[in-house]
Amino acid sequence: MTKINESLRKRRTYYNINGESPVSEEKIVETIKELTELVPDAFNMKSQRVVVALGDKHKELWDGVYDAFDGQVSREKLDSFKVGVGTVLFFYDNKTVQAMREKYSLYEAQFEKWALQSNGMLQISVWSALEELGFGASLQHYNPVIDEMVRKMFDVDEDYIMLGQIVFGGIEADADPKDGEDIDKRFKLVK
Repeated sequence: MTKINESLRKRRTYYNINGESPVSEEKIVETIKELTELVPDAFNMKSQRVVVALGDKHKELWDGVYDAFDGQVSREKLDSFKVGVGTVLFFYDNKTVQAMREKYSLYEAQFEKWALQSNGMLQISVWSALEELGFGASLQHYNPVIDEMVRKMFDVDEDYIMLGQIVFGGIEADADPKDGEDIDKRFKLVK
Protein backbone atom coordinates (compact mmCIF):
# COMPACT_ATOMS: atom_id res chain seq x y z
CA MET A 1 0.00 0.00 0.00
CA THR A 2 1.28 3.47 -0.83
CA LYS A 3 1.52 6.33 1.66
CA ILE A 4 -1.22 8.24 -0.17
CA ASN A 5 -3.56 5.22 0.00
CA GLU A 6 -2.91 4.87 3.72
CA SER A 7 -3.43 8.59 4.28
CA LEU A 8 -6.73 8.60 2.40
CA ARG A 9 -7.87 5.43 4.17
CA LYS A 10 -7.32 7.11 7.55
CA ARG A 11 -8.98 10.38 6.51
CA ARG A 12 -12.52 10.34 7.86
CA THR A 13 -15.32 12.74 8.65
CA TYR A 14 -15.19 13.63 12.34
CA TYR A 15 -18.13 15.49 13.80
CA ASN A 16 -17.17 15.01 17.45
CA ILE A 17 -14.19 17.33 17.93
CA ASN A 18 -12.82 19.50 20.71
CA GLY A 19 -10.49 22.47 21.14
CA GLU A 20 -7.40 20.43 22.03
CA SER A 21 -4.63 20.67 19.44
CA PRO A 22 -2.09 17.85 19.08
CA VAL A 23 0.36 20.29 17.41
CA SER A 24 1.29 23.96 17.60
CA GLU A 25 -0.49 26.67 15.61
CA GLU A 26 2.80 27.22 13.79
CA LYS A 27 2.78 23.59 12.60
CA ILE A 28 -0.81 23.92 11.37
CA VAL A 29 -0.04 27.11 9.43
CA GLU A 30 3.26 25.77 8.05
CA THR A 31 1.58 22.57 6.82
CA ILE A 32 -1.33 24.31 5.09
CA LYS A 33 0.93 26.95 3.52
CA GLU A 34 3.20 24.26 2.11
CA LEU A 35 0.29 22.28 0.67
CA THR A 36 -1.13 25.44 -0.92
CA GLU A 37 2.19 25.83 -2.70
CA LEU A 38 2.66 22.15 -3.61
CA VAL A 39 -0.77 21.25 -5.01
CA PRO A 40 -0.73 21.58 -8.81
CA ASP A 41 -2.84 24.04 -10.77
CA ALA A 42 -3.30 23.91 -14.57
CA PHE A 43 -0.86 26.14 -16.46
CA ASN A 44 0.66 26.87 -13.03
CA MET A 45 -1.97 29.61 -12.69
CA LYS A 46 -1.83 29.65 -8.87
CA SER A 47 -5.58 30.21 -8.56
CA GLN A 48 -6.04 28.73 -5.09
CA ARG A 49 -6.61 30.87 -2.00
CA VAL A 50 -6.85 29.73 1.61
CA VAL A 51 -7.88 31.48 4.82
CA VAL A 52 -7.10 29.71 8.10
CA ALA A 53 -9.15 30.86 11.09
CA LEU A 54 -7.81 29.87 14.51
CA GLY A 55 -8.68 30.81 18.10
CA ASP A 56 -11.21 33.61 18.55
CA LYS A 57 -11.51 34.18 14.78
CA HIS A 58 -12.54 30.52 14.33
CA LYS A 59 -15.22 30.93 17.01
CA GLU A 60 -16.36 34.26 15.53
CA LEU A 61 -16.74 32.56 12.14
CA TRP A 62 -19.18 29.95 13.43
CA ASP A 63 -21.20 32.58 15.31
CA GLY A 64 -21.31 34.48 12.00
CA VAL A 65 -22.52 31.37 10.16
CA TYR A 66 -25.40 31.08 12.64
CA ASP A 67 -26.31 34.74 12.09
CA ALA A 68 -26.01 34.46 8.29
CA PHE A 69 -28.54 31.61 8.32
CA ASP A 70 -30.82 33.61 10.63
CA GLY A 71 -31.25 30.60 12.91
CA GLN A 72 -32.18 28.18 10.10
CA VAL A 73 -29.22 25.94 10.99
CA SER A 74 -29.23 24.53 14.50
CA ARG A 75 -27.07 26.31 17.04
CA GLU A 76 -26.07 22.90 18.44
CA LYS A 77 -24.65 21.80 15.07
CA LEU A 78 -22.69 25.01 14.55
CA ASP A 79 -21.44 24.97 18.14
CA SER A 80 -20.07 21.47 17.49
CA PHE A 81 -17.80 23.12 14.91
CA LYS A 82 -17.12 26.20 17.04
CA VAL A 83 -15.57 24.09 19.84
CA GLY A 84 -12.85 22.94 17.42
CA VAL A 85 -9.36 24.33 16.91
CA GLY A 86 -9.84 26.00 13.55
CA THR A 87 -11.39 26.26 10.12
CA VAL A 88 -9.74 26.28 6.71
CA LEU A 89 -11.72 28.21 4.10
CA PHE A 90 -11.05 27.33 0.44
CA PHE A 91 -11.39 29.72 -2.49
CA TYR A 92 -10.23 30.16 -6.04
CA ASP A 93 -9.31 33.61 -7.35
CA ASN A 94 -11.66 34.44 -10.22
CA LYS A 95 -9.41 37.33 -11.29
CA THR A 96 -6.59 34.85 -11.89
CA VAL A 97 -8.92 32.55 -13.82
CA GLN A 98 -10.13 35.46 -15.99
CA ALA A 99 -6.56 36.52 -16.75
CA MET A 100 -5.73 32.98 -17.90
CA ARG A 101 -8.85 32.93 -20.10
CA GLU A 102 -7.66 36.08 -21.81
CA LYS A 103 -4.07 34.88 -22.17
CA TYR A 104 -4.98 31.42 -23.51
CA SER A 105 -8.27 31.95 -25.33
CA LEU A 106 -8.12 28.47 -26.92
CA TYR A 107 -8.72 27.02 -23.42
CA GLU A 108 -11.02 29.81 -22.22
CA ALA A 109 -13.85 27.48 -21.19
CA GLN A 110 -11.55 25.18 -19.22
CA PHE A 111 -9.83 27.44 -16.69
CA GLU A 112 -12.68 27.57 -14.17
CA LYS A 113 -12.99 23.76 -14.31
CA TRP A 114 -9.24 23.43 -13.80
CA ALA A 115 -9.36 25.84 -10.85
CA LEU A 116 -12.13 23.72 -9.30
CA GLN A 117 -10.06 20.57 -9.82
CA SER A 118 -7.05 22.15 -8.16
CA ASN A 119 -9.18 23.29 -5.24
CA GLY A 120 -10.50 19.76 -4.76
CA MET A 121 -6.93 18.45 -4.72
CA LEU A 122 -6.01 21.10 -2.15
CA GLN A 123 -9.00 20.25 0.03
CA ILE A 124 -8.23 16.52 0.16
CA SER A 125 -4.54 17.25 0.73
CA VAL A 126 -5.27 19.58 3.66
CA TRP A 127 -7.88 17.21 5.09
CA SER A 128 -5.46 14.26 4.91
CA ALA A 129 -2.62 16.32 6.38
CA LEU A 130 -4.81 17.40 9.30
CA GLU A 131 -5.55 13.72 9.93
CA GLU A 132 -1.82 12.95 9.85
CA LEU A 133 -1.25 15.74 12.40
CA GLY A 134 -3.74 14.04 14.73
CA PHE A 135 -6.87 16.13 14.09
CA GLY A 136 -10.40 15.10 13.33
CA ALA A 137 -11.99 17.16 10.55
CA SER A 138 -15.04 17.51 8.35
CA LEU A 139 -15.69 19.29 5.07
CA GLN A 140 -18.59 21.76 5.20
CA HIS A 141 -20.39 23.81 2.53
CA TYR A 142 -22.12 26.81 4.06
CA ASN A 143 -21.28 28.94 1.06
CA PRO A 144 -22.71 30.91 -0.74
CA VAL A 145 -24.91 31.97 2.19
CA ILE A 146 -21.86 32.95 4.28
CA ASP A 147 -19.80 34.47 1.46
CA GLU A 148 -20.50 38.13 2.20
CA MET A 149 -20.10 37.66 5.96
CA VAL A 150 -16.72 35.94 5.42
CA ARG A 151 -15.57 38.68 3.04
CA LYS A 152 -16.27 41.32 5.67
CA MET A 153 -15.04 39.34 8.68
CA PHE A 154 -11.71 38.32 7.14
CA ASP A 155 -11.22 41.09 4.54
CA VAL A 156 -11.40 38.59 1.67
CA ASP A 157 -11.09 39.87 -1.90
CA GLU A 158 -14.37 40.07 -3.87
CA ASP A 159 -12.84 37.95 -6.63
CA TYR A 160 -12.29 34.98 -4.31
CA ILE A 161 -14.97 32.33 -4.87
CA MET A 162 -15.51 30.19 -1.75
CA LEU A 163 -15.85 26.46 -2.34
CA GLY A 164 -15.87 24.90 1.13
CA GLN A 165 -14.73 24.93 4.73
CA ILE A 166 -12.83 22.27 6.67
CA VAL A 167 -13.40 22.51 10.40
CA PHE A 168 -10.91 20.63 12.58
CA GLY A 169 -10.11 19.91 16.19
CA GLY A 170 -9.01 17.30 18.67
CA ILE A 171 -10.78 13.97 18.32
CA GLU A 172 -13.54 13.64 20.91
CA ALA A 173 -15.03 10.42 19.47
CA ASP A 174 -14.13 8.07 16.63
CA ALA A 175 -15.62 8.62 13.20
CA ASP A 176 -18.31 6.27 11.99
CA PRO A 177 -16.96 3.27 10.08
CA LYS A 178 -16.92 3.63 6.32
CA ASP A 179 -19.17 1.29 4.37
CA GLY A 180 -17.48 -0.82 1.70
CA GLU A 181 -18.67 -0.76 -1.87
CA ASP A 182 -18.40 -2.71 -5.09
CA ILE A 183 -15.77 -0.44 -6.64
CA ASP A 184 -16.05 -2.24 -9.99
CA LYS A 185 -19.28 -0.28 -10.54
CA ARG A 186 -17.15 2.89 -10.73
CA PHE A 187 -13.86 1.51 -12.08
CA LYS A 188 -12.99 0.05 -15.46
CA LEU A 189 -9.69 -1.40 -16.66
CA VAL A 190 -8.94 -1.37 -20.39
CA LYS A 191 -5.87 -2.90 -22.05
